[in-house]
Amino acid sequence: MRQKKKSELLTEVELEFMNELWALGEGTVRDVLDQLPEGRDLAYTSGATILRILEQKEFVTSKKDGKRHVFKPTLGKDAYQTRSLRDLSVKLFDDTPVSLVARLVNDEDLSTEALGKIRALVDRRLKNDTG
Repeated sequence: MRQKKKSELLTEVELEFMNELWALGEGTVRDVLDQLPEGRDLAYTSGATILRILEQKEFVTSKKDGKRHVFKPTLGKDAYQTRSLRDLSVKLFDDTPVSLVARLVNDEDLSTEALGKIRALVDRRLKNDTG
């Protein structure tokens, strides 16, 4: 059987499962399925398949606990957010982070409070970088 190339990014459903695993810390297929929003009815076998794919992509590891497998993220959410933003910046913003941030802060739905928090983060970063 041909081995799939390891993907650096997650599909939408994989990200949904990873978000639940990040919140749980670790969990079984049933644990993750139980955390999904009400009305999001996936078969146990579908959940198991998604977690196996995540393991093949090296986003999670598993250990056997009796008859069950317990899955644990190998990559933190912060690290994945950084990876995803870098990818987005390269693919959509011509590898120019300034363009990405400009698009964000020019969003009319962004509140004054949110803009203030962004300004504080930038000010803090500039202060730390200069001394």
